[in-house]
Amino acid sequence: MWGGRFAEGPSAIMREINASIPFDKALWRQDIAASKAHVAMLGAQGIVSAPDAAIISDGLDRVAAEYEADGVPEDWDLEDIHMTTESRLAELIGPVAGRLHTARSRNDQVATDFKLWVREALDQVDAGLDLLQRALVTRASEHAASIMPGFTHLQTAQPVTLGHHMMAYYEMARRDRSRFADARVRMNESPLGAAALAGTGFPIDRNATATALGFDRPSNNSLDAVSDRDFALDYLMAAAQCSLHLSRLAEEFIIWASQPFGFVRLPDTLSTGSSIMPQKKNPDAAELVRGHAGRIIGCATSLMVTMKGLPLAYSKDMQDDKPPVFEAASLLALSIAAMTGMVTGTTFRTERMRQAAELGYATATDLADWLVTQADIPFRQAHHITGAAVKLAESKGAALDELSLEELQTIDSRIDGRVFAALSVEASVAARSSHGGTAPEQVRLRVAEARTALGMED
Repeated sequence: MWGGRFAEGPSAIMREINASIPFDKALWRQDIAASKAHVAMLGAQGIVSAPDAAIISDGLDRVAAEYEADGVPEDWDLEDIHMTTESRLAELIGPVAGRLHTARSRNDQVATDFKLWVREALDQVDAGLDLLQRALVTRASEHAASIMPGFTHLQTAQPVTLGHHMMAYYEMARRDRSRFADARVRMNESPLGAAALAGTGFPIDRNATATALGFDRPSNNSLDAVSDRDFALDYLMAAAQCSLHLSRLAEEFIIWASQPFGFVRLPDTLSTGSSIMPQKKNPDAAELVRGHAGRIIGCATSLMVTMKGLPLAYSKDMQDDKPPVFEAASLLALSIAAMTGMVTGTTFRTERMRQAAELGYATATDLADWLVTQADIPFRQAHHITGAAVKLAESKGAALDELSLEELQTIDSRIDGRVFAALSVEASVAARSSHGGTAPEQVRLRVAEARTALGMED
């Protein structure tokens, strides 16, 4: 490949460190597509004769058929997917294959292939998140009025509904999809035709190749086009944020499945047993999703560090751009699928959840709110009175609504019998009817909006 420039071939060490075919063979579909778009443009522009362009295009189809059937061979002497394809093309159609690389470089070639791959990954993750959202909305609709404890600091705070809890993760996924969509819009410029770094003197038509490959436009600066990996970093940043949300959802199921909580029964298909303790049902899928988040964040960090000090334009360091993206994409797709299955297949023990919501004085805020609205007591004073009521209930081992009116009036005489209507968990969630609140009516409104946004049938 290097022609007459070097007197000796590369050493075994150089051969091994330089080869990227073990991982960039994943780009073969994109490499074939970009090469076909390029040679079609060369033929249309008269840079390559129409018969030669047709022979090359047919030859690329034959190479693609071989890859599809048998996989991509790994010849480290050919270094990468680009030279592997060109070498096989030459074997199939002869010297005319050498015309394919006219007016392009491996620099713009790999940037184009990688962009096409990342763009497809963005579309795939969006489809996966769509399914996760549908699962969350479906379960939220089923449990719009199912009461559970809401937590802060993992301490019982106020009663909420399970539907409200599910819709919180719907909102996280909605933001994730918006980040991936933004990244897709920003990256959809074609590097093809930027050549090595300075463009080319051939009369190419970059708009034609951009259109053929589904890009919005060609990139405006050849130096930037071959050295840019922002699109990969955008993907990884969005993937890292998404993985954090998936990890939080996984942690909820891990906690809820533990015996002290007992809020859920996880599906057998996403759980494992113990090699020594026959009673165990371990939430391994959720734990692995939680672990994958660390690896995905590591992938983002890896590429940032690789790119942090590189001068324009291309440097060989950038060969290491693909493994972290490929790894993150694989882990993220698996994590989304696992959590979609978990949301869909989990049995929620709603009676247990409701019982837990009645513990921990979750309706204390409702007592304070009642003192403000019904007894015209300033909130700070109401907060103090409520704290005294909780202390009394704790000393008696009773819930707030199990205290007698007389006991409550020993704390403050302005409390009357109407207060008990505000102290049930049902009354508590029903009262939280502000926009975005946990009241069942609000949850059903958010579910209806989400179903419309997702195009779900009623």
